[in-house]
This record gives sequence, C-alpha cells and structure tokens, in this order.
Amino acid sequence: MTAKPPQQQSHQGVMEIQRTPDDSTSSSTDLEKAPVAGDGGVLSSELSTPPNAPKPPPTLRDKLNKPIRFHLAFLSLLIMVFIVSIDATALAVAIPKVAEELNGTTLEAFWANISFMLTVTVVQPIYTSTSDVLGRKPPLYAAFFLFGLGSIIFAVAPSLPIVILGRSVQGLGGGGIDVLNEVIVADITTLRERAFYIGLLSIPMALGTILGPILGALFSDYVTWRWIGWINLPLIGVCLPLTIWCLKLRPMPDTFKEQLARIDWTGMGLFTVGAVLFTLPLSWAGSMYPWVSYNTLLPLFIGVAVLAVFVWYEAKPVEPMFPYRIFANRTAASTLVGSFIHGMVLYTLLSYLPLFFQSVFLEAPLQSAISILPFCAVLMSFTGIAAMGVEWTRKYLWEIWAGWVFLAVGVGLFGLWGTENDTGMRVGFQVVAAIGLGTLFTVPPIPMQASAERSEDQGLAVGILVAFRLFGALIGLAIAATAFSSQFAVSIGSLGELPEAAKILENPNEALGFIPYLREIAHEIDPVQMDEIQLAYAKALRVVFYILAAFGAVGFLASLLTKELDIESEEDGKQGFDG
Repeated sequence: MTAKPPQQQSHQGVMEIQRTPDDSTSSSTDLEKAPVAGDGGVLSSELSTPPNAPKPPPTLRDKLNKPIRFHLAFLSLLIMVFIVSIDATALAVAIPKVAEELNGTTLEAFWANISFMLTVTVVQPIYTSTSDVLGRKPPLYAAFFLFGLGSIIFAVAPSLPIVILGRSVQGLGGGGIDVLNEVIVADITTLRERAFYIGLLSIPMALGTILGPILGALFSDYVTWRWIGWINLPLIGVCLPLTIWCLKLRPMPDTFKEQLARIDWTGMGLFTVGAVLFTLPLSWAGSMYPWVSYNTLLPLFIGVAVLAVFVWYEAKPVEPMFPYRIFANRTAASTLVGSFIHGMVLYTLLSYLPLFFQSVFLEAPLQSAISILPFCAVLMSFTGIAAMGVEWTRKYLWEIWAGWVFLAVGVGLFGLWGTENDTGMRVGFQVVAAIGLGTLFTVPPIPMQASAERSEDQGLAVGILVAFRLFGALIGLAIAATAFSSQFAVSIGSLGELPEAAKILENPNEALGFIPYLREIAHEIDPVQMDEIQLAYAKALRVVFYILAAFGAVGFLASLLTKELDIESEEDGKQGFDG
C-alpha cells in the first residue's frame, strides 16, 4: 500500500509532520522536517492529541465566559421559571377563601382550581411547534401578553366565573412561558454545557414552588387572595425588557409570509380539539361526574378519536407539530414514557400531600403547606444536584435509574402513614420520594435532546417532553380522584350513619372538596366518630400513594431501554444566541 504524502502545518514557527494511521514508517524527508527536542522544537507527540481522545468537560470559566448580554438574557429565563412556579402553586390553598368571598359554588371552585392546568397542557405543544417555525420570540411575547392580561382579570374578578376566565387566560400565556424558556435554553447553549444551565434553572423553580403555597395562604389569610394575580405584574415588568433587549437569537431564514405557510394549521386544529375533548372529561371524572356517565365517556371517546386522526395526519405536513423523527429511537420513546409517568406522580403528589395533612391531621392550609416543605425543598434541591451530577460525571443513565428507585420506594412508604403524627416518618419518607422526583425533573431532558438526529431539533424535543409531562399530570390526577373516591366510599360506608355536620361525606365525590372544612366541624362531632372519618381519609389516600408507587416501578422498567448517549456536542440549537 502506498503511503499518503504527509500534510504539513506551521506551529510556533516549526513545521510539524502529521501522519495518517496507515503510516508505519517515517521517510527521510519526514525525519528532516520533524522538530527535535533540544533544538527549540517540540516533539510531535507533545503537540497533538489523539483524534478519538475524549474532550475534558467544560470548566466553569468556559461556561461563564460569555457576553454580558447572554447572562442578562439567561436572567430573564430564570425569572420566567420563577413566575410560572409561583403562579402554578399559589392558588390551590387559597381556593376555599376565594369561593367563600365570591359566594361561588363547589363546581365553580373546582373549575377555578383546574382551569390553569388544563389550558397550559393544551397550549404547550402549540407554542413549541409555532416557535419552531416563527422563531422563539414572537410566541414568547404573545405568552407574556396573555399571562399579564389573565393576571389582571384574575386580580379584579368580581365573581368566580371571571376568576375562571382569568386563570384560563393566564394558562394560555403561562404554558408558553413555561415551555419556551426550556426550548430557548436548548437553543442558546450546547449539549456539552446544558446540564450546568439546567441546574441553574432549578434555583428559581425551587424558590417558586416552595414560596407559592406559602404566599397563597398568607395572601388569602392576611391580605387578599387578589395579590396572587397582582404579584405577577412587577415580575413581568422586570423580565420582559430583559427578554426584548438582551435575548438576541439568530434570525429565522424565511419571510413571515413563508413562515405562516409552513405552520401545521390543520394539525394544530386537530390537536386542539382532540386535546380539549380528551382533557376535560379527565379533569371532572370521579369528582363532577362518574366515570361511567355519558358526560365523561362521550367527550373522552371523541377526543381519543380526534387525536388518533391527528397522529395519522402528522406524517403529511412539511413542518408537523410532532415530527415522527423525534420519536424514532428507543431512548426518546422511553424518555417520553418516563416523563409522562413523572408528571403523573409529581403533580398528583403536589395536590394530594397537602390534602393528606389537612384531612388526616386536620391542619390548616398554611400549616399543610409548611408540612410538605421537606418534600418541596429536597425535590427542588435535587433538580440542581442531579443536573450537576451529570455535569461532573458526564453520564446520566445511573441517575435516571436511581431516581426511579427513590421515587417508587419513597411514594410507596407514604402508605405507612397513619393518623398518628410521627415526625420522623413524615419527613423521612418525603425526603426519599423527593430525591427521585427532583432527579427525574432535570436529567431526562438531557438524553431526550441527545437523541435528536439534528441539533436544531433539540429545542423541539425538550418542548415535546414538557408537554408529555403535563399530559401525564392530568391523567394522574384523574386516576387519583377515581381511586380516592372508590376507596373512600367503601371506608365511609362502613361507618354507618354519619352525624349531621358530616352528612355530605356520604357522597364520596364531595370528599375532596370538603377537606378544608373538616377542621371547622371537628368540635361538633364526637371525637371517636371524627377519628373514624380521619381514618377513612387516610385509607383512601393510601390507595392513591400505592398506585403512584406502582407507576414509579413502570417508569423504572421503561428507563432500562434508555441508552447512554454522547453529550459532548458543541453545536447550539435552532436559534442560537446572536449577541
């Protein structure tokens, strides 16, 4: 075999020979041109790095060595996370006060609580898809406008129907803010450094999630619940200017007219109709209407049929909402399944853990928010710790497996809680479950993005993952409500005739809504009967915990299909930073 001619390049004024792997001998010409140690030259072996040698992980200086405009833009993303985290968690504890002040019905209170999550779930994939065609900033500006408008409507609402309207408009905007900040992080950072920035996003998420219920209780008890809406406006006032002036992204290549022509309008319409018809009955099944009623089954079946047509249609558009290529490998598929289950468990626990403390230990809403602080604090701490773990080890699979084990074991341990107040068990079990849930919040987006065939698809991939998490939340809440009602009916039925103050509990569909009033009737009921009612709640909530733990085990099995992919890519996303 004939050796290839050597390629020459200059290095510090000295010519260095570069040989191909096929070269096993050096010609005399090579030897004449190779630098010699001691003659002021440097040996070739000292200058070159083996072509397949792994690159060292980026240092902190590498990651922070960016223009000031980048850091201000990233600050705006941190504030976005904080805004959505507070708003999503603040209202639930204040709903009884809102309903009482506005003379609302139980049905109106239900919709006030659930409307935000429903609209967020439906619009997130739409924001992700349109931002992939129009660019990230136009949909983001629309999201800010809708979120601010919804906050004002909520804050000045004279009745619960207007509260529901305000929360729905907030959800239309909040869904965009929530998903687009993660999409933009995927655009402006490389996969190699992304774990670091995902870890930073966990800080405002932690603050918002922990402060949200506390602020909601404080506002409703000592000021007015309307401040839950007003508090968003100064935060938007800081965040939006930073976004406008500092978040400079590469421009999209097409004209606005060409972009509009590429949007998957038909797919978007099918998805919206199907998602609304599918999510609405899931939200009211077991609470407003029985699962077997036509009010639940008819829209649910129609929604499933429309979503099936949507899935079939998505093979046709040039720019589909859910491109098939995103789902084309087992790592992406298993990660999406895991994200779906993670959403089921996380959001259901965030709803049901405070209810456990309020119903079984008769705590006030504010006290129940404090009681789950260990859960929230550890969960949000591990969103950052887990991301930093990937940053340090450059591997993610071991954390995903460990996260599912902690989740399944910790949530299963909740089933050991009884009516006795054992602080060690209360706190310790929360910590175990929270370690798993926090880890699985920030680590799976990394393999999801690494699995994308093209770097410009990474933002779309993480947007789809966030949407799957929210869809899982809705289904988890529906399953939990049904399981709770079924077990509560059995437990409360075994008690026989209930006292007049608790007669409403003979209808198990009213049991969850009545929890905030249990403390008020406790002094009107015989202590033995009250203990039995509290035990009935404990038994029903244990069933919910066991079901969630079982889903955690399924999530672990799905994670075994995930591959350990390379995360050293230095390409940024579709709209990289242009500052």
